[in-house]
Amino acid sequence: MMHEMSMCGLDEKNFYCCCQLLLQQSEQLRDGWSWEAVQGSEEGYLKKTALRSVVIDSSSVWDHEGCGSDSEPHTSCHSQPDQPDEEEEQAAAVASGDTDSIKGDIDDEDEDDGVCAVSEGSSQMLQYEYHILLSCSYSTPVLYFRAFTLEGRSLSLEEVWSSVHPNFRLRLQNSPLNTITLQEHPLLGQPFFMLHPCRTEEFMRPVLQAAQDQHRPVNYVLSWLSVVGPVVGLDVPLQYSTQLHPAPPPSSGKPD
Repeated sequence: MMHEMSMCGLDEKNFYCCCQLLLQQSEQLRDGWSWEAVQGSEEGYLKKTALRSVVIDSSSVWDHEGCGSDSEPHTSCHSQPDQPDEEEEQAAAVASGDTDSIKGDIDDEDEDDGVCAVSEGSSQMLQYEYHILLSCSYSTPVLYFRAFTLEGRSLSLEEVWSSVHPNFRLRLQNSPLNTITLQEHPLLGQPFFMLHPCRTEEFMRPVLQAAQDQHRPVNYVLSWLSVVGPVVGLDVPLQYSTQLHPAPPPSSGKPD
């Protein structure tokens, strides 16, 4: 969050404080995030819905194996060695307020204004629902999401993989983000897609270390989201990086 942040991960209290700050900024920017409390529980999650025009490349076949093929509580996973990654640079830029750096990357990679253009397939409008939860196993945020056609049909795992922007496809297989899997939502008990968190600490550690060394504020959840979100079409507005300010002490430990 904005003050001391463990380099070893995110605990529950700091997660909720980071979420509270993100919600405050989202309200100012009208970015659509809300906090959803789980009935009969003290737990909850961040939620956002968005419409996206997506081209499904039905000719693509992807290797879905990797860490995260089992349920979330498993802690062993295998993936390729880390490679320098533009998403990591974007996360560091969000944390430091370097909006020009991020904007340059976005302009280069996403000149189609949110339309995931691929070589084959037809464009269609889809509704995405994104949830941010805390993984107690990994002490990191986790991005769960699902996607529907306007007629209400859920996308299959193959369709979700083939809708990933081509700039991210190959990188996703070998990067710290690693894989998209179909999992049961831990709070709702419903099937959701998930970006597995097994390598989150590795790509977040240099972001947090740089912020600490330079004595500048960083919101763990926001910086993390700037890395993982664009992979599945969830962009973080650049204005977030210009609105960083100290988070108020939490009154109850949970976002309002």
